Amino acid sequence: MSSNQINSEWKPSKKRFSMGRHFGLYWQIYLMLLVPVVYYIVFRYVPMFGNIIAFRKYRAGGNIFGSENSGFKYFKQFTRDKTFWRAFRNTLTLNITYLLFRFPLTLIFALLINEIRNIRWKKFVQTVSYLPHFISMVIVCGIIKELTATSGPINGFIEALGGSRIQFLAVAKYFSAIFTISGLWQGLGWGTILYLAAMANINPNLYEAAAVDGAGHFQRVWHITIPSILPTITTLLILDIGGLVGSGGAFEKVFLLYNPMIYSSADIVSTYVYRMGIGSGNYSYATAVGLFEGLINLVLLSIANFASKKLTDSSLF
Repeated sequence: MSSNQINSEWKPSKKRFSMGRHFGLYWQIYLMLLVPVVYYIVFRYVPMFGNIIAFRKYRAGGNIFGSENSGFKYFKQFTRDKTFWRAFRNTLTLNITYLLFRFPLTLIFALLINEIRNIRWKKFVQTVSYLPHFISMVIVCGIIKELTATSGPINGFIEALGGSRIQFLAVAKYFSAIFTISGLWQGLGWGTILYLAAMANINPNLYEAAAVDGAGHFQRVWHITIPSILPTITTLLILDIGGLVGSGGAFEKVFLLYNPMIYSSADIVSTYVYRMGIGSGNYSYATAVGLFEGLINLVLLSIANFASKKLTDSSLF
């Protein structure tokens, strides 16, 4: 037997041995990885097959994939529905307003935390700012209702200044402010985590060299800190833009706070889908709306990614 034949027979067995040894050494990691993989397959990918009922007429208790083809009937139906376009407009308005305030404030707050030199005080500030993120949305909405109630402290303060009490959750024009302010309180601290992690990887020698060259405090932040975390900023901004039409965590808050009196400014696409699907039993129509929402998010994500790649040479894909 020639040496070439020996090598060709030996390599596969060596590869199999290395792979088996690799799994043998790291089987605990792969076992932990199995849980999220199964979760995404069962609860994310398998339900995608249900999107087919957007093109078929579905009746509860019948065929799981619908009884007959309907083509683009339901897509045409919701494009002619003024209620859908109102929900679509509200979704964009709430998400864009929230993004315009949250994105810069989160970055500024992360920069301020990063400048704290006392470790104990820094940890205290981080802990206090993170805590609202872990409060249940039901409790958060309960707090909002108590604060904005006619007999609540906000109205008490307004009355003390000589104003009249306001039913905040019964007047449409106030909902956007309530949604944005409560969202900032709950998510501002949590949103700084990735920024702080990126700042922790910046080489301290860069700051020392800039200080030696005469750079001031603000100049060091502007010319070293921000450029160093620019990929993180870009990635988070792309993800936020890609979810402008999506519900994200907004569905629970809106669903728990809104009522028919403020539908004109509070009803969003996800709550509209809920009412059409679960509330009215029109599952095919609701699926078509949800599919359209996902498509719009995909287009926005792709546009934001393309623009970021051209302008900053940083992108998700």
